[in-house]
Amino acid sequence: MPSSTIPGWLKWGYLGFVAVLVPAYFWWYGPANFLWFSNAALLLGLAGVWLGHRLILSSLLIAVLVPELGWIMGFLSGLVLGGEPPLGVTAYMFDPDIPPFIRALSLYHAVLPFLLLWLVVRLGYDRRAVFCWPPVGWTLLVASYLLSTPEQNINWVFGISEPQQLMPPWLWLAALLTASTLLWGATHLLVTYLLRWSHAAR
Repeated sequence: MPSSTIPGWLKWGYLGFVAVLVPAYFWWYGPANFLWFSNAALLLGLAGVWLGHRLILSSLLIAVLVPELGWIMGFLSGLVLGGEPPLGVTAYMFDPDIPPFIRALSLYHAVLPFLLLWLVVRLGYDRRAVFCWPPVGWTLLVASYLLSTPEQNINWVFGISEPQQLMPPWLWLAALLTASTLLWGATHLLVTYLLRWSHAAR
């Protein structure tokens, strides 16, 4: 479908948000932070929205749907528990050392999965996404391992929330690559099933 099926206000609003977030994140977190799946999906999603590109948007949906829903649950549990979210996944959202404006920008995590799902319903799900996303995801994981530090632990390449001590780092990375691939495949099946009723998948 042509990109004209995506409202103009969404395109420009998305562009404006990214134009604010990128320099702010670069200043506070540094360039490696954009290797996070969520941040990469946000930036790639901008291209998908402006082009009305089903394959891009479908790929991003299977990439971040489950992790972003996990982020939302972690953030909400942190609110309920007084700033102590389980596993510390969203602990940074309650860190007073991080400027409120930077933390406010991170609330896009609560919107992104639903926006991608809405766009995929609107444009149709491209089943090639299950083959197109993994090479991108693997590249991001390997780059995160090579370019980030255990303290940054981007995409959890050194452990869940905190660096793990159970196995050699390279073995953890291999396990993470395998688990991520299985998760993307499972999400593809879930999205295909959920959208089948609307004939959006094709």
